[in-house]
Amino acid sequence: MPTSSSEFTELGVPAGLAAALAPQGITTPTPIQKATLPDSLTGRDVLGRGRTGSGKSYAFLLPLAARLDDGRRAQARRPRSLVLAPTRELALQLEDSFKPLAAATGLVSHTIFGGVGQNPQVKALARGVDALVACPGRLLDLMGQGHVDLSGVEILVIDEADHMADMGFLPMVRRILDQVPTEAQKMLFSATLDEGVGVLVKKYLKNPVVHEADSAVSPVSKMDHHVVSVDGDDKLGTLANLCAAPGRTIVFTRTKYGAKKAAKQLRQRGVTALELHGNLSQNARTRNLDAFHNGSAGTLVATDIAARGIHVDDVSLVIHSDPPTEHKAYLHRSGRTARAGQAGTVVTLAGREQRNEVRTLMRAAKITPTVHADGADASLLETLAPGERVFLETAELEKLLAVSTPTTQQSAQGGGNGRGNGGGSGGRSGGQGGNGAGRSGGRNGSRGGRGSRSGSPSGSPQERTGNGGGQGSQGGQGGQGSRGAGRSGNRRAGTSAGAPSQGGRVYSSESGGRNTDFRQGQDDEGRRGGRGGNGGSGRTRNGRSRRASSGQGSPRG
Repeated sequence: MPTSSSEFTELGVPAGLAAALAPQGITTPTPIQKATLPDSLTGRDVLGRGRTGSGKSYAFLLPLAARLDDGRRAQARRPRSLVLAPTRELALQLEDSFKPLAAATGLVSHTIFGGVGQNPQVKALARGVDALVACPGRLLDLMGQGHVDLSGVEILVIDEADHMADMGFLPMVRRILDQVPTEAQKMLFSATLDEGVGVLVKKYLKNPVVHEADSAVSPVSKMDHHVVSVDGDDKLGTLANLCAAPGRTIVFTRTKYGAKKAAKQLRQRGVTALELHGNLSQNARTRNLDAFHNGSAGTLVATDIAARGIHVDDVSLVIHSDPPTEHKAYLHRSGRTARAGQAGTVVTLAGREQRNEVRTLMRAAKITPTVHADGADASLLETLAPGERVFLETAELEKLLAVSTPTTQQSAQGGGNGRGNGGGSGGRSGGQGGNGAGRSGGRNGSRGGRGSRSGSPSGSPQERTGNGGGQGSQGGQGGQGSRGAGRSGNRRAGTSAGAPSQGGRVYSSESGGRNTDFRQGQDDEGRRGGRGGNGGSGRTRNGRSRRASSGQGSPRG
């Protein structure tokens, strides 16, 4: 039996890189690595096809590190290699996977994606980056600003190319590839080879060698597939029971709202569940994924954003709470379990009206599931997810997750007292007023009064006109929810009514200035999740109110 190092070195991997992977538990090349490494290490263009979880990352990161480890270093703004990834999560995980190789070689890597400030990315590029991992949108933005020059790229990798196509990124990818030298080595990895991906291969790869291993379109022998017929309230009870079992579970929904709602309902039942979807800020997405990685959260409720490229080991159960609309999505979702040779269970919860749809889906995926048409009794649930169920009290959940629970994750709801502190539940989460006194009420003078919870003044002077002095127009009582809470509010208006919004922010000023109404995802501390509430918070600009929120709204959305 060869040593773990020799199994890689026999394929041409430098001994130092092979040794760097051993502490990660990576001791034997996967089929896709065995197939592609001999060619990619010699500089050949490679088209690798294999399902998610088959080990594609090191199939291209190893040759990338080996070929760049020549003593040269990148110039400012001119990366030596480029790895394109469709999602932020995948980009971050690729960077993590590259770290042991970077430590062994001294190569510098950096990751760029949208949803966060660009300044740290710009500074890193200016210092020089050997291995740049990027999402297409932010990369094109920085290229347009002159912060990135791809003329020095020696190796280009496109990971999850079919997912790029599904997300509509191929036009951006082509614009990027047009700036990469034609002589650069190009490696494209994809679970399937659809028409759009085929165009990339034909135009940009030079006589690529094609390798296929563990294809996504073939049945996965180490997965047990089950379809459980449940309707109405039975669905939530079944879902909570399965998620409360030991081990990591990923639950998939079709919509962002569905993911948010299901995660909240599971937490209300004592399950350590967090959500992952596109409405979350990058900080919140990273935090929730980290909690799932480290075991603080046993369940991740996700949209298809997590179906591809999210590398989490030891996921024992995948649940399709909402069956996907097409078979490729089913296979990619299911690929979150049974990774790296391990076994896994996949459960699809189907209502009565969905049974024909699911039957067609399974046939297209070439899967023959075990169908449980009579619903889920206790013995079946124990079989699907063995082990003792654990349901925590709200306080325990809050302590364990160290983030929002059902009572604190959304915007604040009730009244309360205290300067700049959102009353009721939710503290920092919502733009809730309460009875705290704020800072100045406007350019012309007085502090906002302590107006009553309804937003009416309580003896406080108003700047120019109208109702709702103290809290709304003066900006005097904003909770800690909106940034700039308690700063000056509408300089001209008397009334500004808060338009509540759950999971986002809505800024609305109804008099004395331009009406603005837009939503944005909650940031890492929930400070943007304004939900009306009982107080105003506002930051002025050019004499117009940008943030005003008063009046008692009920949650919307």
